[in-house]
Amino acid sequence: MTLKTIINNVCDIINLDRFDQVFGNDEAQSLVRMAKAGGDEISRRVDWSKMLKTTAFGASPGPIPADFHRLIPGGAITTAAGEPFRPVTNGSQWAVLARVNTSQPYYFETGASFSFLPAAAGIGAQMLYVSRNWIKNGTTEKSDFGSDDDEILFPERLLEKDVIWRWKRQQGLVFDDNLAEFEADLVQEIKADRGAQ
Repeated sequence: MTLKTIINNVCDIINLDRFDQVFGNDEAQSLVRMAKAGGDEISRRVDWSKMLKTTAFGASPGPIPADFHRLIPGGAITTAAGEPFRPVTNGSQWAVLARVNTSQPYYFETGASFSFLPAAAGIGAQMLYVSRNWIKNGTTEKSDFGSDDDEILFPERLLEKDVIWRWKRQQGLVFDDNLAEFEADLVQEIKADRGAQ
């Protein structure tokens, strides 16, 4: 389903005329902005399977991928042999560990890279992370809309329901039921995405 289809499905429900063109259409921009805000929130709240990515590091420090949003919880970075790295959360701890000879693998995120101890353990380290890109156009994944035929990487109906409650709130209408319906559907879609019904 495309951005244009999503916006036009919303229009059918909220009783607005459909659009021949959405992206770049001044009359549709408010709905597109709501879709962007909703999509950003939905993508942040869940580790959607289509947004999970892996990368390997060739050295320590290794650069953070351009689409990196966050690590998955629990054992996101492992050595080439599959042993999990333990996270270090502050620079002082990292400085102490760097001075001692440790065989336990540790990692430290500096904002632009991941550093590993021992440094040799970082060679071939694997990282499972959530991408910040939740929009797809052909083979290109991105984090913002750019055309009517952009698609999204999580269940489209969630974005439709999210735009509906946001639109009603903007119009000063009662939206509590729509928000509750969205939240209930979000729970069901999370279960479906994880293979649990």
